Amino acid sequence: MATMATSGKQSAVEQLTALLDAPDAYDTAHEAILPLQIEAAQALFVEQVEAIKLLGNRARSGNVDAIRSAADIVPLLFAHTAYKSYPESWLTERKWDRLGKWLETVSATPVTGVDLTDVTDIDDWLGRLQAAGHFVSCSSGTTGKCAMLDATAQDLAWAQREVVRSISWGANIEAAQDRRLIGTGAVAHSARNNVTKNGIVGGFSRLDVEPYQPPVPPITIGAITGMVAMRKAIGEGTASPDDIAAFEETSAARAAAVEASYDITADALIEARGDKLFILGMWAGLHRVAMIVRERGYGAKDFHPDNALYVGGGLKGAVLPPDYRQFISETFNLSPEREFHMYGMQEINAALPRCQAGRYHVPPWVMLLLLDEPGETLVEPTPGIEQEGRAAFFDFSVRGRWGGVISGDKIMADYGPCACGAKSPSIRDNIVRYADQVGGDKISCSGTIDAYVRGAA
Repeated sequence: MATMATSGKQSAVEQLTALLDAPDAYDTAHEAILPLQIEAAQALFVEQVEAIKLLGNRARSGNVDAIRSAADIVPLLFAHTAYKSYPESWLTERKWDRLGKWLETVSATPVTGVDLTDVTDIDDWLGRLQAAGHFVSCSSGTTGKCAMLDATAQDLAWAQREVVRSISWGANIEAAQDRRLIGTGAVAHSARNNVTKNGIVGGFSRLDVEPYQPPVPPITIGAITGMVAMRKAIGEGTASPDDIAAFEETSAARAAAVEASYDITADALIEARGDKLFILGMWAGLHRVAMIVRERGYGAKDFHPDNALYVGGGLKGAVLPPDYRQFISETFNLSPEREFHMYGMQEINAALPRCQAGRYHVPPWVMLLLLDEPGETLVEPTPGIEQEGRAAFFDFSVRGRWGGVISGDKIMADYGPCACGAKSPSIRDNIVRYADQVGGDKISCSGTIDAYVRGAA
């Protein structure tokens, strides 16, 4: 079990987050850490119940006056949809003042002192929020609406440290600044993504060489939101010919830049093949680059035997051959123990790294709450028996908003020891979204949460 701080001056929250530096943090049993997690949840509830409007509403609606058990947290959880519950018209019509009032309902500090003078678009607005101390990250939704999650500078500093810790554990590599970092694709520009990148660079990149990033224009939240909104407008027949022409021109230019980047990235990998590499990307881009490297006559025999890989996200709709993972690994001389895969979401700070047994592990600074499909009832843990349900989490490192969230994910969880040897709760690598199943996703609390947030804003 991870060694917990014993100082009487440390709060329960501080004790949990201090475990980030414990060498055996991912070997912490659920039953051993649960009492401290309950104490920490109660402390944060007392601190934030009046500060976060939605939390106060959830407490009153659920008749919760204190957290004494994991079951008491369930009525206080926010549906993940709460962070995109603003009217879409406020975004398209650039009603930044209204969006700020909405954001305040799900944030731990007042959204005040934000200069809205001549704000041009969502990227500009996010920059103004950051200048006022609100580091809002956005997830790019397929509907055109992005979830907006407030964070403090402390939250971002934690995320930057935590990503290094999770990679070190999941990929079995040291943060020794001894690798050449090779990115194979663009990443959305956001406060959270930026600090994650900084953490990876600071922890693993050699100091004598710049990390490689493909020559592709950065993806901003505004660009993603605008792209999805335009596609929606085209489908509905409301887009003007000039708007469509401009959209197609921009899309073609970006597609050309992405296409050209594959050859350039393959060249960078071939040039650096003798160095110890840390390759980062998504499956589709990695496979395309690997194909080019193979076409040029290079493969596993040419690359360093201690290379590591970080893969973010799934296939994102890409259709790849059945052996795509093996093809990529064999191209770059990658071994399974140095591949980092993780389960995570924008709503929580933490990454849940995958172990060599193929399961995602929950660190002690995060509480796993397995719920029934509607998200109403806690599935009581039975260590050693895998149980199915909806994933919910309480992240004790989050301070800019409430740490409890109900996801849209159907998981298989086990609160007992894993085949890899770690005692922490773990999740099988077969996660599916309820939204992709027959009948869609029906979180029972999402409608009432959305209605309250809109009314309060």
